[in-house]
Amino acid sequence: VQRRLWGGLVQAGDSLRLSCAASGRTFHSYVMGWFRQVPGKEREFVAAISWSGGWTDFADSVKARFTISRDSAKNTGYLQMNSLKPEDTAVYYCAAGPRLARREDEYDYWGQGTLVTVSS
Repeated sequence: VQRRLWGGLVQAGDSLRLSCAASGRTFHSYVMGWFRQVPGKEREFVAAISWSGGWTDFADSVKARFTISRDSAKNTGYLQMNSLKPEDTAVYYCAAGPRLARREDEYDYWGQGTLVTVSS
């Protein structure tokens, strides 16, 4: 199963959309989550969306700036990041799991991660 993300280098205040395309398996019945990790720190929860898209959850640090969505027909999830701040710099991971959760051990499938760098 391959899960590809696209990250990048942006400036503070910019927007960036991450995509997570799954192949080899259908994830339409899974919760999709996004996590991020700064080197030397633990991976932290960012956002999650239910299989139907009707439920979303966000970490307080990104609430009102990030949105999450998914296109089940394309087996793809998205994390729209707006008003980016230097503290958003991290490696971002997408993940899929059977239930709504903020804990990373609740997710069974993980992408390889992509680096997002926000310059001040």
